[in-house]
Amino acid sequence: MGPFQVVPSRLISQLYCGLKSPAAKGTKICLTMARPSSNMASFREVFAKAKHIVVLSGAGISAESGLPTFRGAGGYWRKWKSQDLATPEAFAYNPSRVWEFYHYRREMMRSAEPNPGHLAIAECEARLHKQGRRVTVITQNIDELHRKAGTKNLLEIHGSIFKTRCTSCGVVAENHKSPICPALSGKGAPEPETHDAKIPVEKLPRCEEAACGGLLRPHVVWFGENLDPAVLEEVHRELALCDLCLVVGTSSVVYPAAMFAPQVSARGVPVAEFNMETTPATNTFRFHFQGPCGKTLPEALAPHETETVS
Repeated sequence: MGPFQVVPSRLISQLYCGLKSPAAKGTKICLTMARPSSNMASFREVFAKAKHIVVLSGAGISAESGLPTFRGAGGYWRKWKSQDLATPEAFAYNPSRVWEFYHYRREMMRSAEPNPGHLAIAECEARLHKQGRRVTVITQNIDELHRKAGTKNLLEIHGSIFKTRCTSCGVVAENHKSPICPALSGKGAPEPETHDAKIPVEKLPRCEEAACGGLLRPHVVWFGENLDPAVLEEVHRELALCDLCLVVGTSSVVYPAAMFAPQVSARGVPVAEFNMETTPATNTFRFHFQGPCGKTLPEALAPHETETVS
């Protein structure tokens, strides 16, 4: 699978035609572009029959918990966008600046709480599990808000900001320290006029494995890096099995995640998009519900009158 990157919307529309169904490898399908339905009652009928639901979530659902997306107008930390800092090259050139950026994000994410959208998904998963039905969340977000909300079946394809990876020995470890190291205390202010702290590399987060002490980096997928093959294998397994897919708060322009829902839709599985605005993929889906996820999801995922606990 190619590296994590943002692709122009025109390329996404060109890629939809000719996707092969995981269930029928010899079948070639070309999606018909049509206006999706916003009929909640129709969606609820599909939802009531679904046995294996996949939820694909992006930055939009976290934005409703007050977390900046660092995209679009005003999406800057100091004078940089995330694409300027979330790269291996940026970390190699200025690890102090990159760690300041991630320290700022860690502190924001530590204090953020799941919103009604996160909670609706987690409650739905727990309820449907008792009925012998499955809900899996595949998220591009690194904030662990789905986990905090109670989601159990969770694939974090871009990693977690609360995990570190040693650049020397490669050990991955959970890390919820605040601050992650003393030198970052009080650092990371986002205002454009703020000067870099220029923290010496030896005072940045270091590996605690015996006889290592290597420089730590956030265990997240940066621009230009490949997604974890093992995680991707699980993602494709879930996508191949699902009979309903929800796309929640994602712009559908970050590859390869932008192709997940179109692959599902290409084999005739209903896909419902929940977003503040339309996306390049909207017209390939069966449903589109515009507005805050915290308002649309609780209604969409509430218990259906036909539900019975097995």
